Amino acid sequence: MSSSSGNLRSRSSMTLNQMALLKDPNSVDTSVFYVGVDVGTGSARAAVVDALGNILAMAERPITRQELKPDYITQSTTEIWNSICYCVKSSVRDAGVDPSQILGVGFDATCSLAVINESDDSPFAVGPDFSNADQNIILWMDHRAVDETNEINATGDKCLKYVGGTMSIEMELPKIKWLKHNLPSDQFKKAKFYDLADFLTHKATGSEARSYCSTTCKQGFVPPGVEGSVHGWSKEFLEKVQLPELVEDNFRRLGGSPDLGGTWLSAGEVVGPLSKQSAEELGLSTECLVGSGVIDAYAGWVGTVAAQTDIPIASLVENDKNKIGIDRSAGRLAAVAGTSTCHIVLSKDPIFVEGVWGPYRDVISPGFWLAEGGQSCTGALLAHVLNTHPAYSELARLADASNVSKFDYLNARLEALASERNTRSVVALAKHLFFYGDYHGNRSPIADPRMKAAIVGQSMDTSVDDLAVTYLAACEFIAQQTRQIVEKMTEAGHRISSIFMSGGQCRNGLLMRLLADCTGLPIVIPRYIDSAVVFGAALLGAVAAKEAIKNKKKARTHSHSGFKLPGDLKPLSQSLNKAQDLASPYTAPSATASTSNISAIGNVGFPFPITPATPATSGGPSSGSKLSQQQEHEEDSSDEEQTISFKPNTEVSSKIHKKDSEIDDELWDVMIKLSGGGKVVNPCPETAPDRQLLNIKYKIFLDQAETQRRYRELVDGIEKSFIA
Repeated sequence: MSSSSGNLRSRSSMTLNQMALLKDPNSVDTSVFYVGVDVGTGSARAAVVDALGNILAMAERPITRQELKPDYITQSTTEIWNSICYCVKSSVRDAGVDPSQILGVGFDATCSLAVINESDDSPFAVGPDFSNADQNIILWMDHRAVDETNEINATGDKCLKYVGGTMSIEMELPKIKWLKHNLPSDQFKKAKFYDLADFLTHKATGSEARSYCSTTCKQGFVPPGVEGSVHGWSKEFLEKVQLPELVEDNFRRLGGSPDLGGTWLSAGEVVGPLSKQSAEELGLSTECLVGSGVIDAYAGWVGTVAAQTDIPIASLVENDKNKIGIDRSAGRLAAVAGTSTCHIVLSKDPIFVEGVWGPYRDVISPGFWLAEGGQSCTGALLAHVLNTHPAYSELARLADASNVSKFDYLNARLEALASERNTRSVVALAKHLFFYGDYHGNRSPIADPRMKAAIVGQSMDTSVDDLAVTYLAACEFIAQQTRQIVEKMTEAGHRISSIFMSGGQCRNGLLMRLLADCTGLPIVIPRYIDSAVVFGAALLGAVAAKEAIKNKKKARTHSHSGFKLPGDLKPLSQSLNKAQDLASPYTAPSATASTSNISAIGNVGFPFPITPATPATSGGPSSGSKLSQQQEHEEDSSDEEQTISFKPNTEVSSKIHKKDSEIDDELWDVMIKLSGGGKVVNPCPETAPDRQLLNIKYKIFLDQAETQRRYRELVDGIEKSFIA
């Protein structure tokens, strides 16, 4: 490779702000840093992000959950806050940043109900036996409130229209209603209620401000002006569900109301500065501003959908035409993948989709709407398929011997099988295996918790090869169900142009290829795949920090010439004297830990190359090509086209859209500047054999879902006749 092409590659891999900094060292204030805090179901994380969008350090600590009875699952705000403090201090220390340089912090968390005593903010016991006040969170996955959920849904209230037609048992109002039913009235009246993300901003600042995200998505709040809503909360609805205590004093226990003295904020808007106590506990300063928090999946949306690509994607170019600001994100579907997958899409107007939660107004940006679909199990499905197959132990042994992950081994084994069996492509290996994988019910778009799995075409084969093909069919199911969700959203009025992925599943080249080919959409993978959610939380802190930065600049303007930044700070631009990324161990996508040794069984497609791969046949990259035995090294790769199955077309972002940076849209401005590059998996041509095969199997997939429900109705009908 020539030196000129080497420079191009180096620039292509840089973040947007780094390129801007090279052109104009004064364009980015590199003396400012942000912290993102993510509270998941099993751990708390914190990350320090600089003004160039680099994650400099990250820390994680597990958090426990208690289940004294089946379906009663609780956590502790005390433990979570202590874990957050540990993670923030650790990440700031490891980043080598002066705490006074951190001017913004953002929080995201699971949509769990936090309950505290109104008199002194102490934890309030939430059961099941109310003996332990430290356990004061009812976790999102707690399913105690079955009767209460049914009673709420029986009202048919207009607020239910905005949560997919019925309120889920995982939402927070049924949990509050359960507490009302199971506590003495004098005890219940002592409590006040928060979504966990809102509790964290309250704990950090002392403010009673609530987020539109938490209250609208999970608590039955309808923003004023929507469906005739005046106060957001409905007095009539709350009284109808026997919760008049929540109406008292202008909805005081729920944080008030936007037009009755309460404060409601969209994502990243300033809640306030850290209180003196929380600043000390977090190891930060009271000059640090807190941005309004969001539910964890929505932080994933913030952290992914602004990723840009070098080579324009036709559907994105068309989608972005004549749009400015955050409106450009409309049609970019964020798929936040983990144990399950959430699918979040923004629109300028309200769009109702059957089986999809929302639309929710103002949760991300004032005046815009978001809808949320999802798959109940994706990562959990793949784990289940592997763990329950008779060949699992053999797979584990072979993967360990090859020093690769189990998924990498299976992907490579599928390539070998395609060659050994002289099969047209890897996808064709499962052409007669029809896998329907709703083991844990269906969230979207059927919205039927009774749905179960069904597999047609299994044999008595118990080999690793059979496990590989079954795993392939499970990946295909995930992709086909994603297509079903996308089609339902499109039929309702969304114009889906692309899918922005995050989560460890992004490393699975087979799954990404199937998602692209089943949906017919480009799959964009941001640079932070495992850390997209905590990175999104940090972007909320960056939005809030803009106010602190303005104050700092004013102080600098009105000060004497001897003015120094807090702690006599030095900008990081001094270290950016070459066209290179700042070192960050979290830059992604990257291969699994073992991929450096994958030559033992063949390269399965990660890390992605910068130069796009070219299909070997009309079937595209997955249609019959075999694994390359050549290791890829970015520094000395040639520009020659390469043919590697599971290795789709990829490009890295390096473009700043001037129009976005000039408009007054603070959240989008931060997202577009800090998100950096995204790599792209483009679908094969529609005429490719794999695409045509997957289209036929999609019809079978739909039939399997419909047939299961019809069979159930037939059986239920005869059972009812016996009772009669």
